Parts: sequence; structure tokens; C-alpha cells
Amino acid sequence: MHANTIDTGPIEIRIKGKNTLVPSIRIEGRTIVHTGKWLKTAAVRDEGIVQGETVPDPELFIAQLKQWDEKPDIFTFPQKFTDPAPKYSYHMLWDNFAAIRITTYQDWLKNQVKKDVKENLRRAAREGVTVRTSPYDDKLVQGIKDLCDETPIRQGMRFWHHGKSFEAIKEVHGTYRERAEYIVAYFQEELIGFIKMVYVDNYAKTMHVISKEKYFHKRPTNALIAKAVEVCEQKGLNYFIYGEARYLGKKTSSLADFKRRNGFEEIQYPRYFVPLTVKGKLAIKFGLQLGLMSVLPKSVIQILLKLRSKRYANSRPSEKAPKKEADLPN
Repeated sequence: MHANTIDTGPIEIRIKGKNTLVPSIRIEGRTIVHTGKWLKTAAVRDEGIVQGETVPDPELFIAQLKQWDEKPDIFTFPQKFTDPAPKYSYHMLWDNFAAIRITTYQDWLKNQVKKDVKENLRRAAREGVTVRTSPYDDKLVQGIKDLCDETPIRQGMRFWHHGKSFEAIKEVHGTYRERAEYIVAYFQEELIGFIKMVYVDNYAKTMHVISKEKYFHKRPTNALIAKAVEVCEQKGLNYFIYGEARYLGKKTSSLADFKRRNGFEEIQYPRYFVPLTVKGKLAIKFGLQLGLMSVLPKSVIQILLKLRSKRYANSRPSEKAPKKEADLPN
């Protein structure tokens, strides 16, 4: 095996909120994880918050992955969105981020957000919401746990962090804290929302955006985003990223609309898919590298999503359905 390649064995990552052991390998300082059942995919661990080029030398990575005993079918990696012109001839699809281009806080407030967002910020202030940055300590962790335990369902699906222990919450939200910022919203002495964002190169990227549904009317998420923009300006960053601008199979999304109204725009960047086996080649040929949902008709996907939401909603009949702009996790 290459001198700069180390087979590290199984490591623990979170898949749909659950700690899961998966095979891994180190190549040129990057940890590659192996996931999937019928189609096995290799990707850089936590690729969205890797500093510098995600994959500095693709050909070296591909050569080493082909020698790996785990035999992944496909290797996928993104190109940095700050350098979006495609560099490589591998099979490519356009991926996307929802991002605010940081100039000044006043420019964002005056020119980038919609009128209702400005009113929501005024409402948050009137309603007594205070927003600030916070150290990552046990008081914050307990507040996050209380917030996560508010409801088992968010965005029409089961909320992964509901009911977890204090120690589990501390571990989940403490990753990358050496370069993370925690922005918190309080009403009186109660934590009612927070953003965790991680600094990467010249931008900040959210890892968690959560607020309490019962305080929706106080608009804490709008206030949190405003504070994040202010912090990004102070840090001299160029972008603030909050998940995706578009979601697979969804023509419309209340969360995507919420982002647009708060000044986020879609920024596209190349994502490459390299087949490593015959199965990988066939999957890419038939467009299955993103999973079955990527090839189903949108009408069918909409039906499946509605059925899922209805099933989860029926599992908590005594609770109100989330608001259209509910403050939900990324």
C-alpha cells in the first residue's frame, strides 16, 4: 500500500443521527469512509468542512481506493465551491449550497433580505429574544438537550437527536469545537435556539440550526441568522453557508424558501463520481449514484414524501404540526 495510505479500520460516523461503524482508510491526510449496502460508496469524511482542497490529487486517491480490500464501487468528491469551474473529466453533477455572500451586515439587511425578514427581526427584539455567541460548556449542552427533547418530529420526519442522553448530545454538538462558533438565542433564562457553524477556509458552514417550535412566533431563527452574518463580517469571511438551496425530489420546500427570504442564494459546484468497479460503472451509466430517489419521477417522490410526513404526523397525534417556516435542523 502507498506510503501515505493507512488502512485505519472501522471508525464511527453518524448516519441518520445514529453512531455507525464503517470501514475507513487514510490517504494523503484525508479520512475516506466506506458506506452503502448494494452500492458501496467511498467519500471524504465530513467533506463539507475540510480545509483546503477536498481531494488534492484525485488520481492518487483513485489508485489507492482500487487497491483497498473493501472494494468500494464509486468514489465521490466535491470541488470547492469557491473555485467552481470543473477541473476534471470524471463523471460530474452539479451540487449546491445555500449561501449568503458577506459584505457588511447593513448591506445584507438592506439589500439581501425580504421585507418580512426585517419585520421578523424587529419582532424578535420586541418579544425579548436576545442573541449572542456562547462558549461550549455544560450549561449550553443542557440547553441544547432541552431544545432537542421538545419534539420527536421535525420537518416531517423523525428528529435524530430527540431523547439522547446529556453525554450523547455533548459529543454530537462538540465536534470541531476548536473552530466552531455557537450562536444562541435566549428568552429570559431559556435557550430557545442555536446555530453551530464551523469555520472553513474563508467561510462559515452550519452544522446545526435548531429552535424551539413553541417560540416560533418570536422568530428566533431569523435573529440567529442575523447574528451569524454579523459574526461572519467581523471575522472577515466571504460566505455563510446553510445547507442546500434545493432538495432532491422537491419542487418547493418551506425551508428552502425560508433561506431565500433570509438572503441565501444558490451556489453550484462540481461533484465528481468515479467508478471503481463494474457495478459502479453501471450505476453511473443508469444514474443511480445518488440512490433510487434520484431517478424516480418527481410526482412519485412527492407522494412518498407526503406519505412519510403523514406517517410521522400520525405518530404524535396530540402535537401540532410544525409551522411552514419551523426552525429545523440543517
